[in-house]
Amino acid sequence: MSIKRYGVEGGKGQGGSHMPFARAVEANGWLFVSGQVPMVNGEVIVGNVVAQSHQAIKNMMAIVEEAGYGPEHIVRCGVWLDDARDFAAFNGVFRQYFGENPPARACVETKMVVDCKVEIDCVAYKDPAK
Repeated sequence: MSIKRYGVEGGKGQGGSHMPFARAVEANGWLFVSGQVPMVNGEVIVGNVVAQSHQAIKNMMAIVEEAGYGPEHIVRCGVWLDDARDFAAFNGVFRQYFGENPPARACVETKMVVDCKVEIDCVAYKDPAK
């Protein structure tokens, strides 16, 4: 089995602190992307759930693309919302990125570890024989 890790050397959290996990791990065609929050340069962006959802998804997609995958390869997403009332607004943003190829998804309301409104992770698959 071939395993490749992305972002181990420089994963940055809030305030620029080093995070003790990979941004993503690829194994035999599977790509597991760690949860992404609406952070730019180590700071959570200011904004409502729509703005924060766009940024969190863009952060996730950047990792997916760095690994050579695209949105069409994403088979499952996990979503955490700080407030369940943001569910419809989040769905509107999510649809913009996955309208043609929606993945399976779970979404829960939870208290966040960082001060943000949303976190998203994903699993992608691409046939390694192709």
